[in-house]
Amino acid sequence: MKYNRVLLKLSGESLMGEQGYGIDPDRLNDYAEQIKEAVAMGVQVGIVIGGGNIFRGLSGASKGFDRYKGDQMGMLATVINGLALQSALQAMEVKARVLTAIRMNPVGEYYDKPKAVEALENGEVVILSAGTGNPYFTTDTGSSLRGIEIEADVMLKGTRVDGIYTADPEKDPTATKFDEITFDEIYNRGLKIMDLTATTMCKENNLDIVVFDMDTKGNLIKVLKGENIGTLVKN
Repeated sequence: MKYNRVLLKLSGESLMGEQGYGIDPDRLNDYAEQIKEAVAMGVQVGIVIGGGNIFRGLSGASKGFDRYKGDQMGMLATVINGLALQSALQAMEVKARVLTAIRMNPVGEYYDKPKAVEALENGEVVILSAGTGNPYFTTDTGSSLRGIEIEADVMLKGTRVDGIYTADPEKDPTATKFDEITFDEIYNRGLKIMDLTATTMCKENNLDIVVFDMDTKGNLIKVLKGENIGTLVKN
């Protein structure tokens, strides 16, 4: 395997599957099966999931929600998704634990680095929820922070598209895909793969990112083996 310990960032929107809101059990099980396969191959997996399938703080703020409260609601949405993924993994006999950035026993244990690393080393999947625990930060920043803290070899950003393009491939048919790109080039081209805070943290701490299509079954293992799918972002 190319990577020993990874931080897998999943989008909340992807969990909706075809239904337009909430959690699609089929998509959830697809994800859990791919994660189970990774764990069986000896990879240590930390996971951060967004909450956009349930509530987005930023879009809530644009509709009159206070941003502070909106972001807190978004953080709770990531906990709901984390519990769903934990449940799906446990049903497949994969050990998984939810650590939360906000104290909420008995829903999840309060996050700290030694606890997370120990669980990873014991072969447990560690689901890191509630973002950074602070408003005004996205789950992308939460995943950068946790990826750096748990000393992951790479952040794997699972999305609906198969990498980073010169423009949005869903809108621009002439967009071309990068196999590899630097953090500086992403910034200079104004590409929106993650928010600036998240990208800067990865750049400053030398945490490479692979952006790939998680919704195609089998792709996670291909990335872990070092196959050239998706886009590698590095210094």
